[in-house]
Amino acid sequence: MREKITAPVSRRMFFRNTAIAGAAVAVPAWLLSGCSGTAGTAGTAPNAAGVTTLKATHGTGLCNLGIFLTKERKLSEPDGTAIEFVVTPTNADIVTLFGAGQVDMSLVPYTQFLTLYDAGAPVTIVAGGGVEGCSIVAQPGITSAADMRGKTLGTFQADTLEMLPYDYLQKAGMSFGDIEVRYFGTSPELAQAFISGSIDSMCHIEPYVTQALNGRTGSVLLSDGKDVYGPGYTDCVLAVRNPLLQENPKAVKAVIKGLFEAQQQTEADRSAAVEVAVGTYFKTSLEDALDASTKQPNVVDQRNKTQFMLDRAVGMKDLGYLKKLPDEKIADWSLLEEVISENQSLYNSLKVKTA
Repeated sequence: MREKITAPVSRRMFFRNTAIAGAAVAVPAWLLSGCSGTAGTAGTAPNAAGVTTLKATHGTGLCNLGIFLTKERKLSEPDGTAIEFVVTPTNADIVTLFGAGQVDMSLVPYTQFLTLYDAGAPVTIVAGGGVEGCSIVAQPGITSAADMRGKTLGTFQADTLEMLPYDYLQKAGMSFGDIEVRYFGTSPELAQAFISGSIDSMCHIEPYVTQALNGRTGSVLLSDGKDVYGPGYTDCVLAVRNPLLQENPKAVKAVIKGLFEAQQQTEADRSAAVEVAVGTYFKTSLEDALDASTKQPNVVDQRNKTQFMLDRAVGMKDLGYLKKLPDEKIADWSLLEEVISENQSLYNSLKVKTA
C-alpha cells in the first residue's frame, strides 16, 4: 500500500503523470522513442566561434555545484561546448523537461533518472555529480525513527530524498505507512516549512539541511545517510539524451572534463567556488552554504556506484515508481574513461575518486 500523501492533489498528479508513471502519456510518445527534432535533442549548431550550446536542467543541492561552476566559469567552452540552463519552477519540472527531450542533459538524482529510464526515455548516465549530503532532520524531541510514528515528513517524490527515509524506516522495522508523507515543489519551500514548524521532519539536501538545522533551534539530525548506506553513497548523476550521446560525444566529453575541472577548483578553493553559486543557485546564506559544502562533495568519477543505484531500484519498484528492475545499461562510463585517459594529470590531482 502506498503511503498517505497530504500534498495537494494537483502537484501529486502533475509529477506522477509527467515524470513517473507514464511520461509518454503526458508528452508525445515520439519524444520518448529516441527521435530527434525537439529543442535541445542534440545541442545547437556551433556558433561562429565553433562553440556548441547544450541545454540542461539541474537540481538545487550542492551535488550540482560542479555543473554550476562549469557554466559560470565556462569550463567546457575551451573544448567547444557551452551550457545553457533551462528554468524549472519545481523539482518535478527538472525531470519532466529532460524526459520530454526539451533539454540535452540533466544533473539529476539517480532515482528520478531511473523513473525516466523505466518509462522508456532514451537517456543514459555518463558521469557523477555529488555524493552524500542527503539527511533526515526532525523537530526538537524527535530523536529516533520510532519517534516519527504518526508524524509528518516532508520530501520530494521519486527522489533520493524519498528513498533515504524509506530505507531508514525499513532499517528500524517501520514503513511509510507509519508516518504521514508530504511532497513539496522546491527546496526553499521544503526548508521553510520545516523551519516554521509546519512539518515534524524532512529529508533534504545540502545546503538546505544546514540552513534548517541552524534556523530551527533544537532540531535534530536523525540521519545523514551514512548510517543507512555507508560513506560515499551517491546522490546525483549527469545523464544525457541518447541522440546527443550518439551524434556529439565530443560535446558530452567537454562537459565531463568541465566537471572534473570544477571538482578540482572546489577542492582547491571551496569558499570561492561556493560563493559563485550562492544567491543565484543556492537560496541560503553564504555562511550556511560554506558550512554545508564539506558535507556533500562533488565527485565526477562514480563508476563504482552503478550497483548502489540498482540496489535502490528495488525500493522504488516496491513503491510503485518502476515497472521492472533496471540493469547495468543505465550507465555508460566510456566517455568519462576517455576524458580520464586524455587528462591524466587533471584526474590524478583530484582528492576524491570513487572508482
